[in-house]
Amino acid sequence: MIEWLSWRMLSLVGASFAGATLAAITGFGGAAVLLPVLVAVVGPRLAVPTLTVAQLIGNGSRVWLNRREVDLRLVGWFAVGGVPFAVLGSLLFAAAPLHALTRLIGGFLLIIVARRRLGGPIRWRPTAPSFAGIGAIFSVLSALVGSVGPLMAPLFLAYGLVKGAYIGTEALATVVMHVTKLITYHEAQVLPQAALEVGLSLAPAMKAAPGSENESWIECPPGPSRW
Repeated sequence: MIEWLSWRMLSLVGASFAGATLAAITGFGGAAVLLPVLVAVVGPRLAVPTLTVAQLIGNGSRVWLNRREVDLRLVGWFAVGGVPFAVLGSLLFAAAPLHALTRLIGGFLLIIVARRRLGGPIRWRPTAPSFAGIGAIFSVLSALVGSVGPLMAPLFLAYGLVKGAYIGTEALATVVMHVTKLITYHEAQVLPQAALEVGLSLAPAMKAAPGSENESWIECPPGPSRW
């Protein structure tokens, strides 16, 4: 258990605030800042569920703020593949050895950096039914590494969503994915109380960052041209 005023907890709060601020300014996923700090402080087995709890709070608020513009049909297609594969990925996470999880998370962070530096705009325009496959792929990956927003969000932009419709729809799809993950983590006994408490305690630091009310700090790049 992490003591609330310990250096470990303070480092997590600082990383949350820094990641949210960086994402609001640059559009780069704040989870790329927070996730390695979580892994260093609490280990990969606790880091991924903790990050999932923190992301659920942030995405839930964005769904509420943009609820009138959410594309429920698109979220439904995402859930077709996302829900069963989030369960599968969460069970794989629970069974995976720690050294494999550590390497997977490290490799994923390198991919995010490479995608940011070398990737161009997405040329493919996905259809609504194709989001069943998108949901499947990214839900299993999210269950294993915690956050896939920097790779998944551009697909919602490529579909043609803009402004509140983009933010709200992508956030609701992410909420569906994270809720499924957390339920499965709990049933697989890899969601301890400490993950819930720490994840919930990080949400205020994320929301306090400059620009966090208008930017999806983990999951919302400002547009395809940034990718």
